[in-house]
Amino acid sequence: MKELGTRYSPSDLEKKWYSCWKENGHFEPKGSGKPFTIMIPPPNITAALHMGHALNLVLQDIMTRFKRMQGFRALWVPGEDHAGIATQNAVEKNLAKKGIDRKKLGREKFLETTWEWTREYRQKIREQIEAMGCSVDWSRERFTLDERLSQAVRKSFVQLYKEGLIYRGKYIVNWCPRCSTVLSDEEVEHEDEKGAFYHIKYP
Repeated sequence: MKELGTRYSPSDLEKKWYSCWKENGHFEPKGSGKPFTIMIPPPNITAALHMGHALNLVLQDIMTRFKRMQGFRALWVPGEDHAGIATQNAVEKNLAKKGIDRKKLGREKFLETTWEWTREYRQKIREQIEAMGCSVDWSRERFTLDERLSQAVRKSFVQLYKEGLIYRGKYIVNWCPRCSTVLSDEEVEHEDEKGAFYHIKYP
């Protein structure tokens, strides 16, 4: 008989039971009930998950498990977002800490370094999601740079454009001279500056 430890170690049991659930397909949609699906709003691979992610994951897990108990074919799809510009900035900051300049590194080596970062943080995120006991179906994990997903996004944009639901227009945009690309409003930090305000009087 195994001797009981003097202290309770939850991590050992958590890993044991999570592996058991995963290996026995408990998180796969089963039965003939109505489908219920949640796609994890994919976290950016810029860093490890934080408390906001944890809260969001707990709420999704509660809903998915509840629907499973109600007889729904509940599916919770995990995934990660490549977060292009944000990831580039994170990798550049990491290189700068080591005294490495991205431009001196060269394009190919920088891309290679970025893919290494991607693999490392995707794995960290997976481990964090598993450590929380989230009942996601790992056999359906997705990444926003997966070829099929990229094709689906392109196809959707073309279709929406043809149907007149989206259009091209001329607008003032947030241009980043360093990245040579347009940034969304969410990616821009606004700063108030004191300056002159000119009025033009027309005759």
